Amino acid sequence: MSKSDARMLGTREAAAAIAATMPAFHSERVSVQQAAGRILRETVRAERDQPPFDRVTMDGIAISFNAIDDGLRRFPVQTTLHAGDPMVGLADSTHCIEVMTGAVLPPGSDCVIPVERVRLRDNVAELAPGYRPDRRQFIHARGSDHAQDTAVLFPGTVISPMAIAIIASCGFSEIAVSEQPVIRVLSTGSELLPAGQKIEPHQVRLSNGPALLAMLQGQQFDDCLHEHLLDEPAILQQRIAAHLDAADVLILSGGVSMGKKDFVPQVLKDLGVGLVFHKISQRPGKPMWYGTGPDGQAVFALPGNPVSTLVCCRHYVLPALLAASGRTLPGAEWAVLTEDVTVSAELTVFLPVRLTSDVDGVVRAQPVATNTSGDFTALGGTDGYVELLREQAFFPRGGPVPLHRWATP
Repeated sequence: MSKSDARMLGTREAAAAIAATMPAFHSERVSVQQAAGRILRETVRAERDQPPFDRVTMDGIAISFNAIDDGLRRFPVQTTLHAGDPMVGLADSTHCIEVMTGAVLPPGSDCVIPVERVRLRDNVAELAPGYRPDRRQFIHARGSDHAQDTAVLFPGTVISPMAIAIIASCGFSEIAVSEQPVIRVLSTGSELLPAGQKIEPHQVRLSNGPALLAMLQGQQFDDCLHEHLLDEPAILQQRIAAHLDAADVLILSGGVSMGKKDFVPQVLKDLGVGLVFHKISQRPGKPMWYGTGPDGQAVFALPGNPVSTLVCCRHYVLPALLAASGRTLPGAEWAVLTEDVTVSAELTVFLPVRLTSDVDGVVRAQPVATNTSGDFTALGGTDGYVELLREQAFFPRGGPVPLHRWATP
């Protein structure tokens, strides 16, 4: 390892440096109907006890259990209650009230006999021969889910369909969520050509930009625009400056290595973007550049090789954006290797894998080789990548390693 490589940040140090300098995104209030997939920024508390009353959970009749102890088996039907009907009390222990699932349990009753165990004739309910109920059966007790004012959802939660149901049940018509950061994605490279245009033998289809947009949008970051820039210093200076003025976060792909046309670091410096680090001790993605703009903008300049771009976006950009949005990030996930792996101990290696699991519940990672960091086609059948730390060169089959899924930072 060269002296310059020895000074490079490790993967953990790079993530920490980004976290220490990322801007925190503000919150906004949106309607509950617009909140799905967003990140919750307030505590949701129960409006009432849940359920708010003793709730019937089975169609049948409601009785006083003491009547069973007194030997009663036949009960005149006092009335019928459906879900949503006002509360009606049981007249006395000799009667029953016909009840439907979701109805309020009539005061004075403490047992529901399911309709399958009852014969109704001439407005009298008779229990099936030999049937012995239990007190409080088929009753969802008031407050048994939670009491009024209980915290049921917390800031940092991704608002799922289940969370929408909870929020609505607590009486919220609007909810505080993280604002959408303004994100601009710039693909650099004179060799790149978008789909739909005639391509020459010396050109390459532009793919990193669309892939980055898809990764961002997959995490509900929707205020994103993409532009392709030629490797010309004047063009880079003008367009990066314009996007820097408009954006909270700038993500560039390409132009950050050691080539004669890798102008991006100098252009960013000229525009007043302060360098936090350049290069990380990892493969792929070693040349990654990160800095902060004059107004606190986060600027990620990712290597242009497609595998490097995707790995760096998933490993650094997405977690940083989610943390700045207030997202509570999940804990580390692990998988066991399905075969021995030997790597250089000088760099942390991000190795693409396919995942399987067996009846023992263990997640198993099958390594997938890529033909250099330009071989993004090999990633098509992968589920994520494992992190093979640089302090170790040999990773045995069956050994646990950190797992990072593409879809879930």
